Amino acid sequence: MLIIRPLNQADLENLFELLQDSGHGLTNLPKDRKVLTEKIATSTESFAQTNKKPQGELYLFGLEATHLKKIIGVCGIISKIGGFEPYYFYSIHSEKNYSKLIDSENTISTMNLEKIHSGPAEICSLFLSPKHRSSHAGRFLSLSRFLFMAEHPEYFEDEVIAEMRGKVDDNGESPFWNAVGSKFINLTFLEADFLTLKSKSFIEDLFPKHPILIDLLPNEAKDVIGEVHPNTIGARRILEKEGFSYKNRVGILEPGPLLEANTKEIRVFKESKILSVSEIQLDDQDFSEELFLVANTKKNERFIMGLSRIKIKDSQVTLNKQTALSIGVSEGDKVRISSLIPSKVARQLEL
Repeated sequence: MLIIRPLNQADLENLFELLQDSGHGLTNLPKDRKVLTEKIATSTESFAQTNKKPQGELYLFGLEATHLKKIIGVCGIISKIGGFEPYYFYSIHSEKNYSKLIDSENTISTMNLEKIHSGPAEICSLFLSPKHRSSHAGRFLSLSRFLFMAEHPEYFEDEVIAEMRGKVDDNGESPFWNAVGSKFINLTFLEADFLTLKSKSFIEDLFPKHPILIDLLPNEAKDVIGEVHPNTIGARRILEKEGFSYKNRVGILEPGPLLEANTKEIRVFKESKILSVSEIQLDDQDFSEELFLVANTKKNERFIMGLSRIKIKDSQVTLNKQTALSIGVSEGDKVRISSLIPSKVARQLEL
């Protein structure tokens, strides 16, 4: 059984071990025990807060394989980006020009440094162990965040972004950084990436304020603008099918695409329903063929979500015993559900 739950300090060594396979690019969760300890503490504090207005809280979740008693994946949500330190990105603009004299036209594309102080929510820190990238684990991990947001919409901004991992090689080399960033900042890509954990002020201090002409960049730098790392292609497709879109905004250090969505228009958020548990059966032999995200409606650190087949009738749901035990619910309790994949059965159930 796979469940998703808030991370806690007891998960530190497990998380550190998991991240050894993450390569380069998971900026929010570096392979550093001290930073990870601080991140988990911040997340725990966020779950415990009763403040309903988003103020930049961080929520970190672990995907636990209960039979292994081990975290095999991680994901996160930031309730609001920006604040005292702004969020930086490049916006890409294209302009067509025409010369009547020589009857010729061209398109000039530029990258423009922008910042926002009062930004949207952000989903982040998605990583699944390579040993467990099978079945539906990756989709479950990614979409779980939206079911939590649906349960607590007051915790988050009305818009949400996902800064997708850009193209960085196995040695931590970024073609874009080598062609652009390194010309203005005497740091390697990995050094600059790690520095953003402490402060991003160096971006505004040292990056060019004028637009960057894309056509003047070397081909290897141009080719990665708006592109994702090969390991992130699947994650991008999942988000786009849920309602996210690319609007010509990219990251700063390695220009992976920023995907954007209206929080309430994300499929899992929009289709989720709260149902009462009418019955708990030993097995699921007569249940739907489809898988559903099923979460308890308990607050804060007691929030747990599972992935299971279910049976729905008259706005009530029947769960199998393993799922009910794993997410901590009994008959009469409420659960929030949404289908893992859009389907005819889910639509017939008005989910």
